[in-house]
Amino acid sequence: MDKRTSNGAQTRAAGGSTGERSASHTIELRLPSRLGYEKVAMSAAASVAHLMGFCDERVEDLKTAVAEACINAMEHGNRFDDSLSVGVILSMDAGSLEVKVTDTGEGPSRSGSETAAAHDIDKKMHEQEEARGMGMFLIQALVDEAEWVSSPPAGSYARMVIHLRPER
Repeated sequence: MDKRTSNGAQTRAAGGSTGERSASHTIELRLPSRLGYEKVAMSAAASVAHLMGFCDERVEDLKTAVAEACINAMEHGNRFDDSLSVGVILSMDAGSLEVKVTDTGEGPSRSGSETAAAHDIDKKMHEQEEARGMGMFLIQALVDEAEWVSSPPAGSYARMVIHLRPER
């Protein structure tokens, strides 16, 4: 079922059938490529993570990673073109939450791990490198798994996963 909100965001929810061996559920959002709408994705991801039992610290990490991925998709993938949307797909199972953020761009010019590793946080802090460009580095530091995939002409996506950890 697709549903468009009054502010232009589109949501879609789907659940696994009762006959499946392991329950998994998916929530899909379509957001305009306009700054501010990343907050819709942050809120949705946080709500799902809380429902799954993630601790507050992990939820805050996830919110930051989702916001960074959405802003990257809006800016670099869709070039802030309001006619293009950013997709956010939240897929949950018993032990993890996967968030995929999609756009219509070509993705990073290098692999995600190379791009993230190329930054030196100390140089940025001492203004020896431009302050921008830390999104992928930050995302990798905040989630358990991160990857960036480019598949022109369809677009590109960032995939992030956090795993539930037993309370200690």
